[in-house]
Amino acid sequence: MAKMTLDELVQQLKAAHGAALDAVVLYGSAARHEGTPTGKLDVLVVVRELADEALRPAGAATRAWLEAGHPAPMTLTMDEWRSSADIFAIEYADILAAHRMLHGTLPVDGIAVTRADLRLQLEREAMGKLLQLRREMQARYGDAKAQRALLEGARGGIFALLRAALRLVDGAEVPHDSESVATAVARTTGLDAAPFVALAMHAHGKRKITEAEVPAVLRGCHDGLQRLAGWIDKS
Repeated sequence: MAKMTLDELVQQLKAAHGAALDAVVLYGSAARHEGTPTGKLDVLVVVRELADEALRPAGAATRAWLEAGHPAPMTLTMDEWRSSADIFAIEYADILAAHRMLHGTLPVDGIAVTRADLRLQLEREAMGKLLQLRREMQARYGDAKAQRALLEGARGGIFALLRAALRLVDGAEVPHDSESVATAVARTTGLDAAPFVALAMHAHGKRKITEAEVPAVLRGCHDGLQRLAGWIDKS
């Protein structure tokens, strides 16, 4: 069965929410590059209200989107969008830096992410990602195929953390490409960029990680996240 496309998601959300659908927004790595979005796609959905009758069709669209290999859309009401930058500082920083409108309009005037809010969420998310990766790394020990799937699934979240870390540094620019993000974070925090660069190149089809290389890349990403968490704690 064919996987749901981005256009199909938008059409199903329009049918589900009707006039209450204010905006559908692509953000994350796919929004920073021109052309057809590829990989795991992050989507923000903003509605005027979440009506009971919209839950079933919107839920069906979400399930199909998950089955296509993407994260579930982040759905907020318009009031929540205007007031939640302190809670979702990492996501808001990514959206404000680069996004692509798929439907409607997204008001951004007056919305800002503070360094304090970004650091607080980043410390919590970095430790959470580190512990999750550590748990899964142990559970999949000796299974290179399962370990590679773990890396592929974790990539988006890892690079969201790396971009957020750069935003903590006064005057630092956040590059558009993931390889440069990893290199810039390495210069700032002292982590080894090589495993993260390898992961980015694998995701973009530039150089696939072989089964023999998977354990070292996975361990390198784990150790890099550990280093990052320690740097955030002291920043």
